Amino acid sequence: MTTWNLNGTQRLVLLCNGDSCSDRGGDAVTVTLRREIAALGLDPAVHTARTRCLGRCDDGCTVVVQPDNVWYRNVTPDFARRLVQEHLHGDAPVLEQVSFLPGTSGLRQVSGVYPGVAKPQRETER
Repeated sequence: MTTWNLNGTQRLVLLCNGDSCSDRGGDAVTVTLRREIAALGLDPAVHTARTRCLGRCDDGCTVVVQPDNVWYRNVTPDFARRLVQEHLHGDAPVLEQVSFLPGTSGLRQVSGVYPGVAKPQRETER
């Protein structure tokens, strides 16, 4: 097992690889995001960590960028490339797939599945 040197790390990207996110391509998202980070030379400023469940299964694949405290939903490999290019490299969150943003009193939900609201069916479930 490797112990990473985190000196100089500016951002931590949490990549959900829990059951629901894995079923929706979490591994491919992880690989794509890490390759794009390397291709843009963002190592070691950006560190990635696979997690188990982040608790947003209906929004999966879920990716969180810290310390920005920006939560992304429905992340695919194609979107992972945009996330790296626009948010991690360009410092501009990709708002169309953001589910949570920091607010004055903690996180505030701006899209995605809201608790207590019926879960929308995916195209493959219809």
